[in-house]
Amino acid sequence: MSGGASPYRRHKNDVEFGGGGAGNQEDNESVSDPFDIVSTKSASVHSLRRWRQAALVLNASRRFRYTLDLKREEEKKQIIAKIRTHAQVIRAAYLFQAAGAQSNGAEKAPPTPIPTGDYSISPDQLASMTRDHDFSALQNYGGVNGLSEKLKTNPDKGIHDDESNILERKNVFGSNTYPRKKGRSFWRFVLDACRDTTLIILMVAAAASLALGIKTEGIKEGWYDGGSIAMAVIIVIVVTAVSDYKQSLQFQNLNEEKQNIQLEVVRGGRRLEISIFDIVVGDVIPLKIGDQVPADGILISGHSLAIDESSMTGESKIVHKDQKSPFLMSGCKVADGYGTMLVMSVGINTEWGLLMASISEDNGEETPLQVRLNGVATFIGIVGLAVAIVVLVVLLIRYFTGNTSKSSDYPKFTAGKTSLSDAVDAAIKIFTIAVTIVVVAVPEGLPLAVTLTLAYSMRKMMADKALVRRLSACETMGSATTICSDKTGTLTLNLMTVSEAYICGKKIDPPDNKSELSSGLVNLLIEGIAQNTTGSVFLPEGGGKIEVSGSPTEKAILQWGVNLGMNFDVVRSQSTIVHAFPFNSEKKRGGVAVKLSDSEVHIHWKGAAEIVLAACTSYMDTNGTVVPLDNNKVENLQKAIETMAAGSLRCVAIAYRTMKGENLPVTEEEVEHWQMPEDDLVLLAIVGLKDPCRPNVKDAVELCKKAGVKVRMVTGDNLQTARAIALECGILESNADAKEPNLIEGKTFRGLSEDQRLEIADKISVMGRSSPNDKLLLVQALRKNGHVVAVTGDGTNDAPALHEADIGLAMGIQGTEVAKESSDIIILDDNFASVVKVVRWGRSVYANIQKFIQFQLTVNVAALVINVVAAVSSGDVPLNAVQLLWVNLIMDTLGALALATEPPTDHLMDRTPVGRREPLITNIMWRNLLIQAMYQVTVLLVLNFDGKRILNLEHEDIKEADKKKNTLIFNAFVFSQIFNEFNARKPDEMNVFKGVTKNRLFMGIVGFTIGLQVIIIMFLGKFTTTVRLSWQYWLISILVGLVSWPLAVVGKLIPVSERPFSEYFYNLYQSCKPSRLGRNRGSSRGNVDDT
Repeated sequence: MSGGASPYRRHKNDVEFGGGGAGNQEDNESVSDPFDIVSTKSASVHSLRRWRQAALVLNASRRFRYTLDLKREEEKKQIIAKIRTHAQVIRAAYLFQAAGAQSNGAEKAPPTPIPTGDYSISPDQLASMTRDHDFSALQNYGGVNGLSEKLKTNPDKGIHDDESNILERKNVFGSNTYPRKKGRSFWRFVLDACRDTTLIILMVAAAASLALGIKTEGIKEGWYDGGSIAMAVIIVIVVTAVSDYKQSLQFQNLNEEKQNIQLEVVRGGRRLEISIFDIVVGDVIPLKIGDQVPADGILISGHSLAIDESSMTGESKIVHKDQKSPFLMSGCKVADGYGTMLVMSVGINTEWGLLMASISEDNGEETPLQVRLNGVATFIGIVGLAVAIVVLVVLLIRYFTGNTSKSSDYPKFTAGKTSLSDAVDAAIKIFTIAVTIVVVAVPEGLPLAVTLTLAYSMRKMMADKALVRRLSACETMGSATTICSDKTGTLTLNLMTVSEAYICGKKIDPPDNKSELSSGLVNLLIEGIAQNTTGSVFLPEGGGKIEVSGSPTEKAILQWGVNLGMNFDVVRSQSTIVHAFPFNSEKKRGGVAVKLSDSEVHIHWKGAAEIVLAACTSYMDTNGTVVPLDNNKVENLQKAIETMAAGSLRCVAIAYRTMKGENLPVTEEEVEHWQMPEDDLVLLAIVGLKDPCRPNVKDAVELCKKAGVKVRMVTGDNLQTARAIALECGILESNADAKEPNLIEGKTFRGLSEDQRLEIADKISVMGRSSPNDKLLLVQALRKNGHVVAVTGDGTNDAPALHEADIGLAMGIQGTEVAKESSDIIILDDNFASVVKVVRWGRSVYANIQKFIQFQLTVNVAALVINVVAAVSSGDVPLNAVQLLWVNLIMDTLGALALATEPPTDHLMDRTPVGRREPLITNIMWRNLLIQAMYQVTVLLVLNFDGKRILNLEHEDIKEADKKKNTLIFNAFVFSQIFNEFNARKPDEMNVFKGVTKNRLFMGIVGFTIGLQVIIIMFLGKFTTTVRLSWQYWLISILVGLVSWPLAVVGKLIPVSERPFSEYFYNLYQSCKPSRLGRNRGSSRGNVDDT
């Protein structure tokens, strides 16, 4: 298959070609249709503003509530800029003052301690020092050790982990939270619902009708007409407000979950994982690459520590931190290196806290589906508006020419005889009907149904271990054609153990058997393991089980070291780290230079086995003698690595070399720029780490294949290890598949030209020894080939690929904060099966919206046709304003609640991915809704025109007979919608009842609708202009609705064309307008389909 097109393209209408990052932006800009935004992830403000201006909206505050507030976003940027400027001005003033004092020879007096509680320093003093980066104040307090004493903490072991101590610190220094702006109250939502233009007009009309009614008929009888409309409007407002308020609470909870970062602290010498909100002043926090600095503090110790302070300063400049520049600001990210910090200020006492308290969190973000549905709603609304105007004109003409039916709600107009008040009353009633038709016709709830189903899906996805950071990712996941997954921790369990070891050039069995090894070799191994790590080992003072912390790889090697007899704290105290080279995913290794007590220097390296082995020139034998590595020995070791890798083991080599102390750099600046020697190494050990596949991963991969989603493994591991795991997981079918280009190494792919990469990208199933840049190149190539790409990532360097992908999936356990912030969805359990569940939910969002569209359009078409035909032919409408408002409530709010919250089914994974520009209304939906609408229109119009004869009402009073007939039409119409709601659940399946009892909300809404309909007919006749019906009429109403079920089954037997109906109209339209459409053929197609 050529690389130029996606193998998953459903039909030529799905124009997703050219999806590279910048290309998408251009796509969005060049499209002539304002509602055609493929991705809102990188949409410009101009395109977002365009679609808002183009939409036909009755209630802007409600319709745009969950879209990005462009005005507020601008204000937010201005506030952030002000606070940043303020902070920089304070620091500049302080530096100027300090420089002046220095030139005068005056030394700044140490600040007077203000004892607070049992501490000899106050929160204000700490906040002032960290905010101003006041180095002289830090020295006056005695540096890190002096502050540790004042704060009753230990730079190595942290604070005591007991509740009373932590509570006292929170009381004295504050908690690591900031005051959040309160969410909208329920009454704000009521006010928003009241802003609907049509509802305001109806309320005005109701008030006028009420005044005229009371004037002509007295208060006892005259208030019903106006009062009933007013009550119906109030019910619509309250139900709408309740629904919207519940949605807002869901978003609020999810937003709090997003901010609840989990991180490590050292308390009582033990590393614990706690929430960022539980950090207190005095805490010792280990920092590593990709972490967020959780509070203001000072550096205790660090190696190559570099901080990205752009979130606070606005400048994308990396700042190196050392003992001369030890101040760390909350909210910044660790760009490189590692270290530990002492917390000085938390919450509102930090600049980050002030910043977050000053800006309100905006959950607004339109999704492509939401924008498209606004286009659909606008088109339908324009049609409905035209229909309403036609009805208004026809009814007014018929009334004032005296051609009104005898059964109408207003007396016949006779020139010169009808009073002015009667004429005005009739005109108001006619106008009210027309306005109500607009209310029903404009599907205000259609775009909001996306928000409803997304809010529901996001809440349920939390239970499936997925935290959604960007709303649009939910629906985009339903269109995913490929998933580029990491291996470690995602496809595997992330429970690593050292299962094989090669030491002294031979295999040691078991791997922790040191009986054959010299004590010198064991000591060097233990020294390398203990010092060249970002993990730690905690041994409880009273004895007990040893606790090992760190990444899975670090934990496995540290545990192996413990098994070899390592005492972690003792070994680390015997030497001092001079310089560290943190593990680098590009170089695939990390190293550390340590100075021993006798001034000897050891440089330890650890990393990918074949890379470290290539840098070794000798190894240590069983006697502890350094022996040169000859070609035979290298070949044997390479074979050992290949054998371990073929057995799905991760291979790591540990090596070292010595160096004379006098060759060490002296100054801090020299150390910072010193390149540690990485050649002429002595090999100490090669270990194989076993990380078993997750038990359910093979089934998950098979499910993806069935669903038309190709799973690709992109890993930094050895190609043979990747191959073995891919075969075990089912990503590679057999050994025959395990060859290029299915199986490729990162550097090979990187070395290809762009055209070659595009050609083979589709064929790649496994990429081994890949760097984050290789992953980015693969994502770009796949997107240019027309794929919708989901990518998993956990490291800081994965951020570009996560951002570039259509859906970035960060790992919740192993993922760094930088990776999480660049992602769209966080997989909380790091499990590939959870990624597949997200795909199901993505497809469910799309499917639920389609169900709702089918249901709503059926009601729209039927209600409009019935009222228009009746108005034109008889000058009267069978469905009055109050009845139409009730129908609108069933259709808009209750219908959305019932259908937009359907849980996903396995059936969704039997389909191929949904193209992002596929028609929203498919041929199947057109067939279903036209059959149902035609049936409803036919039956109800027959009842309208010939109902008296059919129901044997010809001998009754005309007005009473018409009331019974119209009540039956209204009742039958409502029951038709209730029964059709079941049909809408399964547009393409015969059994529409499958799983219905599991959806309690659906059953509850159906029950509520039926109950309220019974109350309306039996007890609220005065308000709805209906009469009580006998059981025979109830039976007729139910039978009219019930026929829709067998009719739906028969309808589903009618085959439909593969080619969308909209294409026929599009081609016709194109032939009529060749010159205009020729320029934008591929760009404006999506929304012609929708409408």
